[in-house]
Amino acid sequence: MRTAVFPGSFDPVTNGHMDLIRRGAKLFDRLVIGVLVNIEKTPFFTIEERIEILSALTKGMEQVTVKTFGGLLVDFVEKENASVILRGLRTVQDFSYEQPLAQANYKLNEHAETLFLISEPEYSYISSSGVKEIFRFGGEVREMVPDIVYEKLKEKNH
Repeated sequence: MRTAVFPGSFDPVTNGHMDLIRRGAKLFDRLVIGVLVNIEKTPFFTIEERIEILSALTKGMEQVTVKTFGGLLVDFVEKENASVILRGLRTVQDFSYEQPLAQANYKLNEHAETLFLISEPEYSYISSSGVKEIFRFGGEVREMVPDIVYEKLKEKNH
C-alpha cells in the first residue's frame, strides 16, 4: 500500500490545500493529512478545530485520514508507514524554502521521498498566512477558502 503524508499547519485550510488533498488522494492508496502542532506559532484555529474542519472537508474520501503530530516530520512519516511526503509549490520562493527541508528529511529518512505538486494557477496566490491577514483587516476571503472555513472564520470574528 502506497502511503503519503501531507503535512502542514492548515491554519486555516485553503482552497489550495483542498486541491492538493484531492490530487494527492488520487495518487496514493492512503493519504494522511498531518496537522502540525507548532508551539512557535499562535494559531487562529485550535488544533481540534483544524482537525474537525479537515475531517468534514475530506468526508467521503475513504483513503484520506486526518491526524495531528508534533516533533520531526520524518518520525511521523515513519509512524504512518509512509514512503512519500507530499508538498505543494505555488512559487519559486516556495521551492527555495522547501528544497532544503526535503533534503534534510531525506537525510534523516532515506525511505521517505518528497513529492512536490505544483499548485493550480487559480490557487497560486493563496496562503494561510495571507488569508489570515486579509481577514483580520476586513478583506474578503470567501474565494480563497472552503465554505465551512469561511463560516468558521465569520464565527471567530463575532
